[in-house]
Amino acid sequence: MHWSHFFIPTLKETPADAVVPSHQLMLRAGLIRQIAAGAYAYLPIGHRILRKIENIVREEMNRAGAIELHMPAMQPLDLWKETGRDEAMGSTLVHLPDKSFRKGTVLGPTHEEVITEIVRAYVSSYKQLPVTLYQIQTKFRDEERPKSGVLRTREFLMKDAYSFNPSLESLNESYERMYEAYCKIYERCGMPYVAVEAESGAIGGDASHEFMVVTDAGEDWLVRTEDGSYAANVERAVMAPLKAGPSQDAANLEEVHTPGKATIDEVSTLLKCKPSDMIKTIVYSADGTPTIALVRGDHEVNEAKLRKHLDCKSLELANVETIRKVTGADVGFAGPVGLSDVRIIADQAVTIMQNAVTGANKTDYHYTGVNLDRDFSITESADLRYAVQGDAAQNGSPLVFEKCIEVGHVFKLGTKYSDAMKATFLDENGKSKPIIMGCYGIGVNRILAASVEASHDDNGICWPVSIAPFSVHIVALDVRDDTVMQTATKIHDELEAAGIDVLLDDRDSRPGAKFKDADLIGIPYRVTVGKRGLADGIVEFKLRTSDDVEKIAPDQIVGVIREKFANL
Repeated sequence: MHWSHFFIPTLKETPADAVVPSHQLMLRAGLIRQIAAGAYAYLPIGHRILRKIENIVREEMNRAGAIELHMPAMQPLDLWKETGRDEAMGSTLVHLPDKSFRKGTVLGPTHEEVITEIVRAYVSSYKQLPVTLYQIQTKFRDEERPKSGVLRTREFLMKDAYSFNPSLESLNESYERMYEAYCKIYERCGMPYVAVEAESGAIGGDASHEFMVVTDAGEDWLVRTEDGSYAANVERAVMAPLKAGPSQDAANLEEVHTPGKATIDEVSTLLKCKPSDMIKTIVYSADGTPTIALVRGDHEVNEAKLRKHLDCKSLELANVETIRKVTGADVGFAGPVGLSDVRIIADQAVTIMQNAVTGANKTDYHYTGVNLDRDFSITESADLRYAVQGDAAQNGSPLVFEKCIEVGHVFKLGTKYSDAMKATFLDENGKSKPIIMGCYGIGVNRILAASVEASHDDNGICWPVSIAPFSVHIVALDVRDDTVMQTATKIHDELEAAGIDVLLDDRDSRPGAKFKDADLIGIPYRVTVGKRGLADGIVEFKLRTSDDVEKIAPDQIVGVIREKFANL
């Protein structure tokens, strides 16, 4: 491909609204252009990278036994009502109510309901199972604040696969095949990924893993141990129980006037105590029933853990009216002392606190000297909080926190969707059973952006060969010189004939501008052909990631490059 015949609109300046490196470099390198908030066009060079990623994904999914199909982006809302996810997805579900024929339709953010409807229509016997179906399809989510380029958008490209299994053993086998396929996909894409335990969120299910790429541009947090024995998403991370401090004499329970001081910071400042000395009392509505969670003042409730502990379908913060009814006080003054006829779950850290401070269930008042058992009781204790700096894993190894980008997620769904949508099969004994499902998603756009985040320098992108828009970049200097252009074109044509993607920069531009663009778009191998070099009988060859330059005879350079590709 000749640059003059292609379309690569590079930019010298970084757009003001681009903050993270992947957004900045993808705009400057001419990969993408924003068309609307959260919606991007993939320009030719970006499109080539997406297609290469897709091909890797498709090859590994096919190799793992998955079967490709294509489902519609526009879906009936009734399918979402069958599973209750029309409410669970909330405002991120894009409704299309403007015309009568679109009333009752949504743009799919994912396809669990649609694929389950297809399978329930055609699968009726255990003899047809297991089967894994997948697609690579555009998805839509009504993100309130799309940001970070293609990392958080309203329209994105996703590979989603779904396994349908007759037993848990079969599900585990499908899950392992998909997990291994994901590892191969990320390895082939040159991704420095980490697989971690994860929460299933709105998708639902019993077990899941996320595939993460560590980067400061990430919006998720990865938690792993210093010894490398454990890794999890911060929502899933399990910590070792905290140890109790030195025993203290029990202080008297005292009611203290704290007018207008309702937050942890306000109360701890007024009473000259640390947030970790306070008990935070949070009133929830769990399946419509008031429920209280207690955590230390410097900790936050992990609602995924609380929901799992309560085994409830819905969990939300109680409204002001409910809080007043349960505690007798305004928001900010709740505490466990004196509460009865309500389920109270305390985080493990609360159970070892001594002489704590907490709300007095009386507006503008708090208690000091609060101790469990003497002053209040709990229904049960559990791990309810997010991990924080200073925590250790259950084996005692300290936890390390790193920002990261999620590029893939695999779930064991169980029968969440098949129960709701009555997707059943007849087993060997003719008994009707719900199909057991798994779900496996990859963000194709995110692989592209995460690769830029993981592999760039001050000058631009550094693509791995497997997903680079071109493998070799020939920079022709002195393009008005016939010998230069004949040599550059010959190298280009021979590489192309060998099946190697090659871009020839044949623009009549200054060498400095060409080299800057070459570094910016980040093609792995560069061959520089110039009048001076040819006079000395050489062309220059270098890797994008190295400053070292090899001087090679023009008639040998194709063989050198072919040998490098043969060893990849």
